[in-house]
Amino acid sequence: MTRFLLIRHASTGFKTEMIAGWMSGVHLNETGKQQAEELGVRLAPARVAAIYSSPLERAQETAEPIARLSGLDVMLRERLGEVRCGDWTGATFNELQHMPDWKRFEAFRSSVRIPNGETMVEVQARVAAELLELEKMHLGSTVAIVTHGDVIRCAVAHFAGIPIDLSLRLQIDSASISIIELGEWGPRISKLNATAKLF
Repeated sequence: MTRFLLIRHASTGFKTEMIAGWMSGVHLNETGKQQAEELGVRLAPARVAAIYSSPLERAQETAEPIARLSGLDVMLRERLGEVRCGDWTGATFNELQHMPDWKRFEAFRSSVRIPNGETMVEVQARVAAELLELEKMHLGSTVAIVTHGDVIRCAVAHFAGIPIDLSLRLQIDSASISIIELGEWGPRISKLNATAKLF
């Protein structure tokens, strides 16, 4: 059995009413830096064998304290990156709510493409493929994955057999940990959005 600790990056200084997407220069704020340090302490008993991260700064900055306390290097993986939000990158939710494409996307995420961006099905396919590949590389180990809220929702929905259009019902907070276990008997979700001590 391979256990994946899916960690949403810690809090950032980016405005919560805007879409960051793959925008560069979004860093952890002071609260986020503290959350990242606490994650490192919380995960120490887990005996993490490897740490993988989205290439975006906010994820890397969250992964660094975990890696430091575990004595591991952070390995960056493109498929763990945030949803590619195309034309909506940097837009506010107030601006988006008046756009027909946004309304269609929120109502039917599985089939509506973000303008010049991804569909959520594409996001789900890449993160699921990544986890299945990493499972083969780390059989029987615990692996930390630092990524983004919607990417975690896509992974959980896939392995739980939940339609992606219902993924917004899954709460994924900053610096939370969700656990997916993959074994011969199939997948199991053993934790969702955990923000307290795990081990």
